[in-house]
Amino acid sequence: MRDENACILSGVCIKRLDLMIELMSNPDHRRDMKKRLARIEGQLRGVQKLMDETSECEAILQQLTAARKALDRAFYEMMACVIEHNVVQGVDSGDDDAQLRMSEVRLLLAKYA
Repeated sequence: MRDENACILSGVCIKRLDLMIELMSNPDHRRDMKKRLARIEGQLRGVQKLMDETSECEAILQQLTAARKALDRAFYEMMACVIEHNVVQGVDSGDDDAQLRMSEVRLLLAKYA
């Protein structure tokens, strides 16, 4: 089932999919994001290990907080990349669809933030 809120403007869903494919095809961006996610995965494995060792709850909470913040930073990095590609580069290239592009970003922020 398609999310109707994500498709308010005609063509937004298709453009968003194209944008995400473009972002993930950038080798530097993909490499950096994969490294970031691997660190988060390591943090979560550390949390599981602490739980297996029946560590203090506060130590577990501290590691969960670190993992959550790292995941938030990964999210913000992806959103910055979307904004850069979807808005800034569109304006720089003389694209007249700046309002449409900002609407796409607004939908993404509303959905995931």
